[in-house]
Amino acid sequence: MQRGKPLKRAARERKKKKECGDEGKNWLAWGKCYAPGSENTSQMMSSDDEVDYSIKPEFYDSDLDEKDEKWVQQRRKGRTSDALLSCPACFTTLCLDCQRHEKYVTQYRAMFVLNCEVKMNEIPRSQRRRPENPGGGGEIFRPVCCSVCSTEVGVLDGDQVYHLFNVLPSYS
Repeated sequence: MQRGKPLKRAARERKKKKECGDEGKNWLAWGKCYAPGSENTSQMMSSDDEVDYSIKPEFYDSDLDEKDEKWVQQRRKGRTSDALLSCPACFTTLCLDCQRHEKYVTQYRAMFVLNCEVKMNEIPRSQRRRPENPGGGGEIFRPVCCSVCSTEVGVLDGDQVYHLFNVLPSYS
């Protein structure tokens, strides 16, 4: 039984070699002829030969960088910032105008944020561990999360200043 299968395969290969001419010199392992002038040469051509470069891609805009720059300048209203802050999980823009902390270089503070949600009914984990001062001088911080993916990105203090520490900075 097993001898019959290799013989049949060999007979098929001989037949293909005969079809390709030159006693199978142009025979490829996958069973195609690639001799010049054969009908299968179009399969061997580069796909660049068929691309029409006169048609512009529908998602291409050569002025996109300039439009983006105008959009950012309108939002910033002429202010300069130490960084543009994004959510580390979903890359949503969170802040366009912020100040970098002098000592902790991965922390930023800001007065205005975008796409952020303050969890008013939650207290951050670090404040739960500390006992309250009897004088009541402890400041309460509220967690700030990305409104798109709910990743905690910082805190809001009692003076309504955002302290952002879990963010991705982009320096402009």
